[in-house]
Amino acid sequence: MNILFLYTELASYFLAGVKELTNKGHSVHIVRWPVNKEAPFQFDFPEGVTLYERNDYSNTQLKNLAKSIRPDIIISSGWVDKGYLSVCRFFRGSIPTVMTMDNHWMGTPKQYLMRLAAPWVLHRAYSHAWVPGQPQKEYAQKLGFRKKRITEGFYSADVKLFSPTASDRIKAEPYPRKLIYVGRYVHQKGLDLLFPAFMELQEESPNEWELWCAGTGELFDQRPEHPKIKHLGFLQPQELKKTLKETGVFVLPSRFEPWGVVVHEMAAAGFPMICSSAIGSITRFLEEGKNGFLFQNDDKESLKKALTRIMNMNDAELREMAVCSQKLGISYDPKKWASKVIRF
Repeated sequence: MNILFLYTELASYFLAGVKELTNKGHSVHIVRWPVNKEAPFQFDFPEGVTLYERNDYSNTQLKNLAKSIRPDIIISSGWVDKGYLSVCRFFRGSIPTVMTMDNHWMGTPKQYLMRLAAPWVLHRAYSHAWVPGQPQKEYAQKLGFRKKRITEGFYSADVKLFSPTASDRIKAEPYPRKLIYVGRYVHQKGLDLLFPAFMELQEESPNEWELWCAGTGELFDQRPEHPKIKHLGFLQPQELKKTLKETGVFVLPSRFEPWGVVVHEMAAAGFPMICSSAIGSITRFLEEGKNGFLFQNDDKESLKKALTRIMNMNDAELREMAVCSQKLGISYDPKKWASKVIRF
């Protein structure tokens, strides 16, 4: 098949799924937006992929490009790009045109307006919706997509990349007393909750735990200096993989995360985890008390309680959580993701 992706910002986990498609002999064409400066991934595109820069094409030129590709299916990022919508409208009815989205239904005035506009804006362009999980499925239904036209599992971690690090952690003696945060240094991620929560616990009850943070962003220059906090900067996936071997518990204090593939990645890597209640992927990859703990979104005291529970656990309890996390993480992978593309 000729598969055309009309994408916004690429990520390495997406390309892991694309690689599975090319391994099956399919040709993949990807139109992408420019690389995000706060997530400057260096991508390794598999053979069988043709890449196009969105900025190089007007809406008319983009439609002509799509015609020349003669796709058997188009998978497009939501409704943010009018050119993408135009392409999908042209092909709607002759091939599957799949809308992807990770928005939650919040009941905002803007979302109610989109419900009213959906018959003209969305359903003239898209035959199907592909969403990460249950929080997005609800919104897709409210937008008028029938259940049989909605598929879950749009995001998948690169499980092969992360899962091998689990055995190093589970077998380590003693279990690593290091928290790891992976993400951008921006207000949305809740680092202004995590840093004081961790530092206060160290003052109230000093212990051997450390906090390692991998990422960059507009607030990186405001990072606190503390003897037990390490700021590692942005790490490419292979560099991150090495760092993960030395750490023991994943923490993500985001104020809002539509999905959060990093939770899937860290589950596959066998991490017990502490996550805020505002992260979409906890619906699939965090089971309270079994492989981690949830804390109330934007609540520092709730976060401190979750951190304290983890810090008071012994090696056997942490290992048991790690094993549970990995089972959840490897339950969905790029091969299963690719099979869903084919089923469309």
